[in-house]
Amino acid sequence: QVTLVESGGGLVQAGGSLRLSCAPSGRTPSTYAMAWFRQAPGKERELVAAIAYNGYANYPDPLVKGRFTISRDNAKNMIWLQMNNLIFEDTGVYFCAATTSPWSWGQGIQVTVSS
Repeated sequence: QVTLVESGGGLVQAGGSLRLSCAPSGRTPSTYAMAWFRQAPGKERELVAAIAYNGYANYPDPLVKGRFTISRDNAKNMIWLQMNNLIFEDTGVYFCAATTSPWSWGQGIQVTVSS
């Protein structure tokens, strides 16, 4: 497994931006797909964005398309989630994940959007 550490969360007003970072350590996950999940209060954890090793990105949640951008730097072993035009519904704990076997998860970081 891989140790993942998220950073960059916090409190922001609606319409603002945040950039989440994920720094893997240990076994370098450069060949793994990486993803960001969000768990809103009282809800299950859901996939927000995923990115393959070759940089192909996928955004299953239609609410984030055009607002969020996932990116990675395989040489630096870093993953980011740029979140723009934040809305209240983006509030939750964001988790970085790597598709190791079993999956590796970060501890999560809080993002709060005030309306």
